[in-house]
Amino acid sequence: MENFIVSARKYRPSTFSTVVGQPSITQTLKNAIINHHLAQAFLFTGPRGVGKTTTARILAKTINCENISASAEACNSCPSCLTFNSGQSLNIYELDAASNNSVDDIRALVDQVRYPPHLGKYKVYIIDEVHMLSQSAFNAFLKTLEEPPSYAIFILATTEKHKIIPTILSRCQIFDFSRISVEDIAKHLAVIATKENVNAEEDALHVIAQKADGALRDALSLFDQLVSFAGNHLRYRDVITNLNVLDYDYYFRITEDLLAGNMSSVLLVFNEILNHGFDGHNFINGLASHFRDLLVCKDIETLVLLEVSQNIREKYKIQSGNCGSSWLLELLEIADKCDMGYRTAKNQRLHVELALIRMCSTGKSNNTITEYSKKKAESAAGNNSPAGIKEGAAAVPSDPAVKTTPAGGQSKSPQPVSATPQPPPVTSSPASRGTKTISISKGLYKSTENGSNQAAESLPELSGKFTQQELEIAWNDVATSVEKQGKISLHTALVKRKPELRENNKVHFVLDSAAIEKDFSEMKSELLAFLRKQLSNTQIQVETVVELRTDDTSTPYTPSEKFRKMAASNPAMHELRKRFDLDIEY
Repeated sequence: MENFIVSARKYRPSTFSTVVGQPSITQTLKNAIINHHLAQAFLFTGPRGVGKTTTARILAKTINCENISASAEACNSCPSCLTFNSGQSLNIYELDAASNNSVDDIRALVDQVRYPPHLGKYKVYIIDEVHMLSQSAFNAFLKTLEEPPSYAIFILATTEKHKIIPTILSRCQIFDFSRISVEDIAKHLAVIATKENVNAEEDALHVIAQKADGALRDALSLFDQLVSFAGNHLRYRDVITNLNVLDYDYYFRITEDLLAGNMSSVLLVFNEILNHGFDGHNFINGLASHFRDLLVCKDIETLVLLEVSQNIREKYKIQSGNCGSSWLLELLEIADKCDMGYRTAKNQRLHVELALIRMCSTGKSNNTITEYSKKKAESAAGNNSPAGIKEGAAAVPSDPAVKTTPAGGQSKSPQPVSATPQPPPVTSSPASRGTKTISISKGLYKSTENGSNQAAESLPELSGKFTQQELEIAWNDVATSVEKQGKISLHTALVKRKPELRENNKVHFVLDSAAIEKDFSEMKSELLAFLRKQLSNTQIQVETVVELRTDDTSTPYTPSEKFRKMAASNPAMHELRKRFDLDIEY
C-alpha cells in the first residue's frame, strides 16, 4: 500500500512566492538577499502553523543556491538545492530546543560553528522552539550569537517571544508572523482541492478556514480529515457535521422568528440546538456574532469585514435589510449580558431562554415586528415574495399572520386594529415638580429643567401579561441603573425589598423612610416608563407605602437617622455633640 503524505508536508512551500499570508516578511527577506544585507541572526515569532519554520528553510536554501533568480528565488536544480530538497544538505542544521535545551547541547552547537561549510556560502542553524532553552543555555549561546563567523547564520523560531531573555532579542532581527486570514486559507485550500481532484464547495472551505483560527497547518490537517470522511465530494453539510460546528441556518432562523415575534419557535429552535449536543454558551456567543454581522451589513463599505463565503454574504445582506440598527444594538446588549452571566447562572438553559424571551419583547416594544409584518404583507399582496433562502440553508419562516389554504393560496387572518399610539400616562408627585430628574429609561424620556417629562418615543397601547418573576427582573434592572446614577441610598432601598404584583397591573412597593420616599417620587415617572417598556404593558401603575420602622434592623438614610443610630449604641455621642456644640449637616 502506498504511503500517505499529509497535505501539510506534501504541499509545503518551497519558494518565497508560495508562502501564504506573509507578503511583507517574504519581500523583506528577498530584498535582503538581493542587496546582500543578510543579518547574522533572525528571530521568527508568531502563532502556530503560520510558516515560521517553512520560511526559515526557504531562506536557508535560497542563500546557498548557486543560481539565484533576479527575484531572489532558489532555482531548485543546482546541487545545493537538490541536496536540500532531499534532506541531505550538510550546511543546514535544525535543532529542536524543546528536547535539546541544556548547556551541553548548546556547547555542541557552538563547536560545530567553528567549521566552515563544505559546499555553498553559509552554514545555517535553525533552532525551533527556542524559548524552551534554559537560562544557562541562553547564556552559553550569547557570545556566539553576537559574534558568529562570517559564514554562520542563526534562525530562531518561537511561539512565545516573551519567554526569551532581552539579551538574545537584542542580537536578532525580529519578524512577527501574523495569523493567516480566512480568505487566504480558503483560496489555498481550493488550489489543493483542485490538485487532489476533490470537488469542494466554497462554503465548506470557508468553514474549515474559520475553524483553523489563522493556522494554515491546522486547516490542511482538517482538510485531510474531512476528505477521508466525505471522499472526493466535500460538501458544506458534511463539514459542519464532522467538525461539530453550529450551522449558519440556525442563526438565520432565530433572527427571522425574532422579527416575526414568534417566541415559541425561537425556544423550539434553541431546544433543537441543545439536542444536537451544542453548548448554550457557544450558542449565545454565536448569536451575538450573527447580530454583529447583520449590523456590519447595514453599510456597503463594511461588508469586507464579513469573513464568510459569497453565498452566506448574500444571505446576510438580505436579512439585514429587514433589521433596524437600533433593534440589533438592543439584541447585542441582551446577548452580551447573557454571556457575562452564563457561567454564574444556576440554571444555564433558563438563563439563555430568558435572554431569548427578552429579545422577542424588544421586537414588540420598538415596533420592529409590526414593520416587518407590514413589509411581508405588502410583498405578498404584490405577488412578489421576499428574497428567501434556498432549501438546506437559512429559510425565512412564514408570517404567523398568513395562513396557507389547502388549495395553496394565502388568506390573511383578521388583525386587531391598534389604537393611535399615545404616550403612556405619567404620574407626577408634588415632590417632583420644579426639579431636574434623571432619566433611567434608556432614552424613553428626556429630562427637562421644569421637571416635565417629554416622550422621546411614544409607545402603543400594550397590555402584555407578565409574572412576578419577570417584574422582579425588570425591577433589578431599574436598581442597577439607579446605582450607576450615583443614588446609592435609593438603590439600597430598591434591592432591599421585592415589589409585589397585584390585580389590575398594580405594583405595590414598601419604603421604610420618608427621605427615600422623596427620592423615589422624583424618579417615579421614569421608573414607571421603564417598567412599561420592559414588560410591554402601558397599564402598569406603581403605588408606594411608607412603613416607618423603629427597630434596630432599619437602615438609616439621612444624616440625622445615622446619628441617632450611632448614638443608640454609644450614648457618649450626645455628650460629644453638646461639649463641642456640633450640628448635623443636612
